[in-house]
Amino acid sequence: MTQSTESAIARGTQQPLPDDDEISLLDLLQVVVDNLRLLVLVPLGTGLLALGITFVIPPTFTATTVFMPPQQQQSSAAMMLQSLGALGGLAGAATGLKNPNDQFVGILKSDSVANALIDRFKLMERYKSEFKVDARNTLDTKSNITSGKDGLITIEVDDKDPAFAAQLTNAYVDEFGNMLNRLAVTEAQQRRVFFETQLTKTKVQLAKAEQALQASGVNASALKSSPDAAVAAVAQLQAQIAAQEVKLASMRGYLTEAAPDFKQAQTELAALRAQFAKIEKSGGSPNGSDADYVARFRDFKYYETLFELFAKQFELAKVDEAREGNVIQVVDVAQPPERKSKPKKGLIAVLTTLVTGILMLLFVFVRQAIRDAAQTPEISKKLSELKCAWSRAIGKTQRVSKI
Repeated sequence: MTQSTESAIARGTQQPLPDDDEISLLDLLQVVVDNLRLLVLVPLGTGLLALGITFVIPPTFTATTVFMPPQQQQSSAAMMLQSLGALGGLAGAATGLKNPNDQFVGILKSDSVANALIDRFKLMERYKSEFKVDARNTLDTKSNITSGKDGLITIEVDDKDPAFAAQLTNAYVDEFGNMLNRLAVTEAQQRRVFFETQLTKTKVQLAKAEQALQASGVNASALKSSPDAAVAAVAQLQAQIAAQEVKLASMRGYLTEAAPDFKQAQTELAALRAQFAKIEKSGGSPNGSDADYVARFRDFKYYETLFELFAKQFELAKVDEAREGNVIQVVDVAQPPERKSKPKKGLIAVLTTLVTGILMLLFVFVRQAIRDAAQTPEISKKLSELKCAWSRAIGKTQRVSKI
């Protein structure tokens, strides 16, 4: 085989080099090199311009305070509540917070606290707000209230004046304490409010029962029946039945009827009712004035027993509340910040430079792609038609030469 034949065969069997990707990368690199000055100078100029603008923006200072909210103590009345059963369950239904710190943060972010701060510091004038709702929104954007896993609550407030930022931050803690003084938040506070309400109602009913008893008069036959022991026992039993019924009503809110605690409460109520029915059946029913006196005396002893139970629990709740207290322990008092927190000049300049560089790179590639496509007659014609349509859309007339 001759040398010419071998070269012909080699040329016939030679495969085309897959140089499309290499040419494509080289083209892209060529575009970057051709527009290198644009890709470098424009982002740098934009970054320097953004840096210069940050010097014109007034600095913002952030004041911070950290405090420990009131801690719930174990109730000293727990043993007595358990011994009373019905009243213990009734009070327990009104207490218990799943996450107290979340509730405290919600109070700090409430409209009541915001309105108090707005009135106290005249924030409507400072924020140039026409309505109080606008001032609240502005205050919300300038405030950051968070609760950490360590149980501490952090309040941060931004303002142009560092001294005012510190004052407003510390005022948050003051208004939070004022809110706690008039709200029942902790377990002891809720028990105190509950028993205070029940005590007030029972006191009114007790006064009415006492007046009715005095109006009935006392006669010899009534005294012979000696209601002091028998009627008092019946009244106390009635009070226990009433408390047990209220306990069952409260348990329906968080337990099903198949729950063991609910069934046990039903059994206790049935036993109390059976005992009461037995006492009434064995005692008989007096007639005439005796019956009137005994009924009124029973009502009096009933409300008297309830009043004593509620009064004892109310006093214990007050003791627990005094021990627990609304003590807010401030860990870090807000001080006027020495350094500004915003704007972050270096970060703004770097981000602006990077974003502008990416946008300019896209612009260069798109522009080069359009230029390359315009060299094709068909695409060039379509571009001309597009320019003509755009001119008509904006109200300009343009002649399009036929290619």
